[in-house]
Amino acid sequence: MKFSIRSGSPEQQRSACVIVGVFEKRRLSMAGQHLDEASGGLLTEMLRRGDMDGKPGQTLLLHAVPDVAAERVLLMGCGHERELVDSRFRTVVRKAATTLNETGAVEAVSYLAELPVKGRSQHWKLRQEVESAAQALYRFEQFKSKPETTYRPLRRMTLMVTDRQALAAGRRALAEGVAIAAGKELAQDLGNTPPNVCTPAWLARQAAALAKGQASITHKVLKEKDMEKMGMGALLSVARGSRQPAKFIILEYKGAKKGDRPVVLVGKGVTFDSGGISIKPSAAMDEMKYDMCGAASVLGVFRALGELRLPLNVVGLIPATENLPDGDASKPGDIVTSLSGQTIEILNTDAEGRLILCDALTYAERYRPEVIIDIATLTGACIIALGHQASAVLGNHSPLVHDLIRAGNESGDRAWELPLWEEYQEQLKSNFADMANIGGRPAGTITAACFLSRFTEKQHWAHLDIAGTAWQSGEKKNATGRPVALLTQYLLDRAAQ
Repeated sequence: MKFSIRSGSPEQQRSACVIVGVFEKRRLSMAGQHLDEASGGLLTEMLRRGDMDGKPGQTLLLHAVPDVAAERVLLMGCGHERELVDSRFRTVVRKAATTLNETGAVEAVSYLAELPVKGRSQHWKLRQEVESAAQALYRFEQFKSKPETTYRPLRRMTLMVTDRQALAAGRRALAEGVAIAAGKELAQDLGNTPPNVCTPAWLARQAAALAKGQASITHKVLKEKDMEKMGMGALLSVARGSRQPAKFIILEYKGAKKGDRPVVLVGKGVTFDSGGISIKPSAAMDEMKYDMCGAASVLGVFRALGELRLPLNVVGLIPATENLPDGDASKPGDIVTSLSGQTIEILNTDAEGRLILCDALTYAERYRPEVIIDIATLTGACIIALGHQASAVLGNHSPLVHDLIRAGNESGDRAWELPLWEEYQEQLKSNFADMANIGGRPAGTITAACFLSRFTEKQHWAHLDIAGTAWQSGEKKNATGRPVALLTQYLLDRAAQ
């Protein structure tokens, strides 16, 4: 969907539909009041008759409102004004987009950014309108022989600001929203692609396609023989059970001076995770195609960077492999040597994400990074701890952790810190190697991060566990595109500094 921005009176907008808000109880927003005055009080009369109360989620579509240039007026229930918080605003926008998509209005003019969201600027509201509307209309139907079609779907939305002086700032917000929405869509598409298509080699081709035509983005791919030569024994141990060769994908975005130290993003790219010899239960195993959503988020961020052109240097590292059982697959009890030289006793082959990440984190050191952030659907324990609302963030550098939490709060793609205390390291002791790859059931998310911390001791590093936020299960199972918005906001914040 295409977005634009302008200013003007709602009654004068020649459009298929004008969207305005209604608060509980039956109180029109400012734009709604203008439409009401132009129509001789028609909107007030409709509300007085009980057609709508203004409760959250309510909609009322009016046709041919007198003395209003638009063909339709969509009234959106917003609840009590004092209770209009971030999540409700996004819900209102998503509901407006889906409602219009079913009405035959191919374009619309929205005055929802005028709504008073607690503690939020117009810039925030405009950006969230774009992201929320795009998210609401996202569909993944590439593999259906007969995709569901919508007659005259919503294709364009114009966001309105109060006066012309706000247009310049509004365009910046719009550009950010469009870039993040595009990045999230790419991450969703990658996460939703079936694992017989989305192999490590296919993922590498998507990275190449992303870099093509972008002067600021370069890419290269290391093959298994390259990884063997370097000594990436932990990563390669995971790939042993698969006929699909592992790939190590490297993306570089160069928006700052050559000598400026980069932000390094490391995304877990297990394109299908059966658990290996420690095989998973069959129920919902199909969802393990989502185990590359960390990689997908890195590619999504680079898609956004290509549009935003931020004055930063950013490196994306994606270790990509399948984790399958085979006669040559790693076994519980195997000991492997990582790129760092540290040895690891594999007690559970289903704790494979940390094995591929640890070699990537060691590789990241060669860039002399300012910070390293890894992103991974790493532990089911994270879902038990935080549900599906927040990603877990852990790290060895408090300012970086706090910056990520702040970026999550700003973007609506939230994260919450878990402790990374030295006492948890005790659970990773091994009788036969430098460490074990699991620390038992207690504090599973924390001990997984403790494992990774042993490969980042000289770096400012943070770990995002997105096991609970990267996808939604059940009837509506779908990749969410998280945490593209959080990471892009973090980079926007760094660029602003």
